[in-house]
Amino acid sequence: MVKAISEFLLFLRHEKNASSHTIAAYGRDLNQLIEFLAEAGVAWNKVDRIVLRRFMAYLYDRDLKKSSIGRKLAAIRSFYDFCVRRKLIAANPAESLATPRQERLVPSFLSEAEVSMLLEVPETGTPADLRDRAVLELFYATGVRVSELTGMNLDDFNLGDRFVRVRGKGKKERIVPFGRKAAAAMADYLRARPLLCGEEGPGEAVFLNRRGGRLSQRSVQRLVQKYIRKTSVARKISPHSLRHSFASHLLGRGADLRVIQELLGHSSLATTQKYTHVDLKQLMATYRKSHPRS
Repeated sequence: MVKAISEFLLFLRHEKNASSHTIAAYGRDLNQLIEFLAEAGVAWNKVDRIVLRRFMAYLYDRDLKKSSIGRKLAAIRSFYDFCVRRKLIAANPAESLATPRQERLVPSFLSEAEVSMLLEVPETGTPADLRDRAVLELFYATGVRVSELTGMNLDDFNLGDRFVRVRGKGKKERIVPFGRKAAAAMADYLRARPLLCGEEGPGEAVFLNRRGGRLSQRSVQRLVQKYIRKTSVARKISPHSLRHSFASHLLGRGADLRVIQELLGHSSLATTQKYTHVDLKQLMATYRKSHPRS
């Protein structure tokens, strides 16, 4: 099974262009299945639906979230599907197993007023201040993921036409526009960026830390939390909250859901719908304005 899993993960990397995060998560999930099967005394190629149901019950007993169990089942289903295509087994034992119904959690997001408050917090006195303002402006202007923002390179930007090339999950690329305020913040930062470069000189990364290296995802998370603490927003807000805010505000101002899906880089419209929220007051106003018999 270890050999089959190794071949499966290589398949995900080279043929499916899966992200390193997905590959690592699937590897951990399948290794957990190996441990369970070893304790149960069941050979990996003799697994049936009943054994997998016992494995899921084992996961439930460990108080795992339904989303985690669902991902583990997806990993197992994909792995055995791969094994069937390679003729290592005759049938996929996970094919008929139902995915656990997911909890519908409302993710945190900011109102337009709260976003405006946040974007006004960073000072503009130092190169690091200008970088922080550019990071926050670009997050809200584009709705990118943290990994996408930290992975941006200088040649991804077109400040004149105000768009950026974004490398998303599965190495998929998309073009995302941004507005004048984000463009101005980026221009200010890029003029000051050489002052953040280390001894090796400027590299290709857009956002740099104080040592001149590429800004890490953890540093961006701390950056957002730092400025949130300086506002009156009391609830927990993360960089991903700005992505939710981006989508919600676009929808609230009339953007088509399919356009938002493209901007966010989602393969499924159902995923996009989880990112969008319209409050009741706005919903009623839109209804009265739009419905012919309101």
